[in-house]
Amino acid sequence: MKRLFGLMEVLFNIIYLAAASIIGFILIFSANGNSPRMLAGIMALVLAGGDAFHLIPRILVIITGQQEQLRGLLGRGKQITSITMTLFYLLLWHVGVNFISNKFINSCSILIYTLAIIRIFLCLLPQNRWTEYNPDNNWAIWRNIPFLLQGMLVAYLFFLLKNELEALTFMWLAIVLSFAFYLPVVLWVDENPKIGMLMLPKTLTYLWMLFMCLSL
Repeated sequence: MKRLFGLMEVLFNIIYLAAASIIGFILIFSANGNSPRMLAGIMALVLAGGDAFHLIPRILVIITGQQEQLRGLLGRGKQITSITMTLFYLLLWHVGVNFISNKFINSCSILIYTLAIIRIFLCLLPQNRWTEYNPDNNWAIWRNIPFLLQGMLVAYLFFLLKNELEALTFMWLAIVLSFAFYLPVVLWVDENPKIGMLMLPKTLTYLWMLFMCLSL
């Protein structure tokens, strides 16, 4: 049964990476001067490319069973994914800003970038011990505080746009759901590894975000 679930995870990850990449290329090649659509395409490729650094080693671990040998790749992949997810939300912010003329929102761009810089700085610190078997979970919490604030600001932006931009009406909800699935993993996965299964619906919310962008 464990082997079956592992193979299902492999298939899920491959489909996710392929779908995110395909959507990214579709958005870019069909942009035709549409700046938000181009940004969304780049955003999709940043998402897929960054996640590949973590998911491909994860796939190899499931197939080969060589978790110890691949622990370094898994850790560095997780670190890269953490950074590219930050960039993903920066790009998503700019997708939304294209559709709103609000001085307060525009001034929030400084805060969004500040939170992103803090998040990336925290992710680069050696105290995270990315490649170790049992890293300090306190650092996982610290580095996700600016990430959560960044995500909630982006969700707020799209909440303001929900009645003005039909294509992205539910973008705010997808963002909130993604964090609702993600935060329990950050907080409690060490105590209960099964909570890690919440990363599957989290991944689906990201695909939902990308599919919404196809209507830009």
